[in-house]
Amino acid sequence: MRILIVEDQESLAKMIKRGLEKEGFAVDYVLDGEKAANRIRACHKDYDLIILDIMLPQKNGTEICREMREKKIATPVVMLTSQSGTEAIASGLNIGADDYIVKPFSFDVLLARIRAILRRPQNAIFQELKAGTLALNHAKRKVTCQGNEIDLTPKEFSLLEYLMRNPDIVLSREQITSNVWDYNYDSFANVVDVHITSIRKKIGDKEGKIIETIRGIGYKINSKN
Repeated sequence: MRILIVEDQESLAKMIKRGLEKEGFAVDYVLDGEKAANRIRACHKDYDLIILDIMLPQKNGTEICREMREKKIATPVVMLTSQSGTEAIASGLNIGADDYIVKPFSFDVLLARIRAILRRPQNAIFQELKAGTLALNHAKRKVTCQGNEIDLTPKEFSLLEYLMRNPDIVLSREQITSNVWDYNYDSFANVVDVHITSIRKKIGDKEGKIIETIRGIGYKINSKN
């Protein structure tokens, strides 16, 4: 799952980014409204959710959210603001925001709100994904193979989840990196192959029957293995 943070306080943006990455999300951030608007117009399909501050240089978050909804961009938006009045909150929700959090806030509360939004039917994350003897529970962040629990790193978990959400579909390395890593990732590095090798070793898939290599393209996970 990929999230975009739009926040002009870089220290706060980095803090949220670090916290979400520990939870297995791929996260990017931008620091001004104009860059955010351009990124959203061009790349909104890459993001599962946007965390959007209201007070931004160049263009404020309210304008960005309004433009998104006018252009039928349905990506969920959590708005951040220092304004705690009910009128300000109602205004944000009325222009199309999905939730509204007042600064300062607890990261745990932000994370809970994000998960709640992503559980909604139109953005549902299947709690239990299965591919043959392999099972992944998103809510519990648990993976089992033939009933045995597998210990994966957060990035390995995210990569495996992306594959399992797209069973029997050939996914290129570029598709995998764009959904699991942030925009600063070096797409020419072999980090995807390294992580796949590690996952295979942990799930006992030495021959690549569960996670199949598609030569010259990428990988696919076989739903029946």
